[in-house]
Amino acid sequence: MRRRIKKKPSIPADPVYSSEKVSKFVNCIMVEGKKNAARKIVYGAFAVIKEKAKVEDPMFVFDEALRNVGPAMEVRSRRVGGANYQVPREVRPERKQALAIRWIIDAARSKKGKPMAEKLADELMLAAKNEGEAIKKRENTIKMADSNKAFAHFAW
Repeated sequence: MRRRIKKKPSIPADPVYSSEKVSKFVNCIMVEGKKNAARKIVYGAFAVIKEKAKVEDPMFVFDEALRNVGPAMEVRSRRVGGANYQVPREVRPERKQALAIRWIIDAARSKKGKPMAEKLADELMLAAKNEGEAIKKRENTIKMADSNKAFAHFAW
């Protein structure tokens, strides 16, 4: 018999943009519990997006970036008879969002020579246009899943 599905605790919505996604994004940017610093970075990035992309609502660019970066398929390791196989699996919506957030932040952190808010804004704008490092990461993940289709019958 399967166990009950655990209820995930809901994160309170962001005070400025009243969005749970932005709140999760701030939490992922946060390092060593410095939430105020993380908020400054995210809001600064949104201000840069507003200025550079000539949009009145940076949430549109943010949502588009998350939608574009989230992968549809990924590979999971599965041990079958002494051998490990990379089995392609569909990605659940919560995981898709978490991966998108993580990849965008990692891509922004890997750049050098600018303040974090600007790097983050650049990466979000590139991701909204289907370009940038985070999109490359998604393409690589999808290629891996595609090349391992032969092992799809091992999916559990």
